[in-house]
Amino acid sequence: MTMRTPRSRSILRASTLAAALLLATTSLSACGSSGPGGSDDDSIDVWVYQDASTKVQRAVVERFNKTSKVKAKLTEVPGEGYSDKMRTSMGTPNAPDVFFNWGGGSISDFVKEDMLVDLGPAFKKDPELQKAFIPSILKAGAVNNTYYGIPMRGMQPVILFYNKKVFQDAGARPPKSWDDLLGLIDTFKKKDVTPFALAGTDPWTELMWVEYLVDRYGGADVFKRIQSGDASGWDDPAVLKTAETIKQLVDRGTFGKNYKSVNYTADGASTLFAKGKAAMHLMGSWEYANQKANQPDFAKSGLGWTDFPAIPDGKGDPKNVVGNPTNYWSVNAKTKGKKRDAAIEFVKFAAKQDYSKDLISNGDVPATSDAESLLSEHENPTYARFQYDLVRAAPSFTLSWDQALSAKNTPALHTNIQKLFNGQLSPTGFVAAMKKDIK
Repeated sequence: MTMRTPRSRSILRASTLAAALLLATTSLSACGSSGPGGSDDDSIDVWVYQDASTKVQRAVVERFNKTSKVKAKLTEVPGEGYSDKMRTSMGTPNAPDVFFNWGGGSISDFVKEDMLVDLGPAFKKDPELQKAFIPSILKAGAVNNTYYGIPMRGMQPVILFYNKKVFQDAGARPPKSWDDLLGLIDTFKKKDVTPFALAGTDPWTELMWVEYLVDRYGGADVFKRIQSGDASGWDDPAVLKTAETIKQLVDRGTFGKNYKSVNYTADGASTLFAKGKAAMHLMGSWEYANQKANQPDFAKSGLGWTDFPAIPDGKGDPKNVVGNPTNYWSVNAKTKGKKRDAAIEFVKFAAKQDYSKDLISNGDVPATSDAESLLSEHENPTYARFQYDLVRAAPSFTLSWDQALSAKNTPALHTNIQKLFNGQLSPTGFVAAMKKDIK
């Protein structure tokens, strides 16, 4: 796969995966003596999710090691097993000093066990560090309003993409309102074009619709209540209204007839979209990179983008966004002494402008507040600026629910959403299932 987001680049070609697993096995076995419980005080172990963006982390490690007596050792862990390796390593001598994560639920269990360093004091000591990031993104990585992570990759909002040629052929314009969107569904059905591509075999793609609709109907606080452990949040009218809207969209033919068998990980939905079989695609910002790799002509001249529209009488701010705000560096609480000092210095060092420039060169949009001056250097400045402005203006950037909630909830979350889209759960049944299954 070629998407830039760690959560969606979960399938690697067999040869690449085999090589990556070999590399990880060697690297992980080599780092056991220098982790938090180890004796090597001259180095810190830094774990990162291995993908196309890893070269940016390699570069920052090289720069850091030229300035620090305590050296950083980078371990690249293949994405397919990253979360499992992280969870099984924490609390053992093989755990890293610094590690990549998604913030929110991906680290909440570690926070409960006091396994992470509170980075709040680092922000107080260096106020410019906190100012270096877009506030909504920095907050999205916090747990219980405490900062345990510093942004370290590009922003990944969910965007409403559209096929320019399909729109032109239909004499249509991108939707500016919910009524516009509903009207376009009917317009494209008459043209025998599926209004929205949807990878129904991968329920996290359906989750994007649920996230945006709940936000638009009820505002960001609805999910914040759920994320904080308040199960009554599922009883909010916005959740039932969202489920009812999903059913209406499915019944209206919004996703066509075959969406249940369409995938994303093998580029199924994206290919249908690029080939003009579907008019629109609600997807993470990595869709641009995916199209560039697999349908480069379409990415260059046929791909359009806009924001998710407001809903009439909705309580949510239409400027809110959902998705993966970014990824974060966190520091292991078992890392002590000068190694802890070096680990904190490393995550601060990674926020400097050279790092932002590397992300831009890699086709990403940094989560730093100074990135605006760098966007002209992006391979597609117009797209980069749209993405940056979208996030910077957002009062709230809700982390993808399957990353924000504890990992134990992910299977039930995905299953219930897929059943809703497939008609196996009624809207009221969906609400009841979520209240029962998500703890």
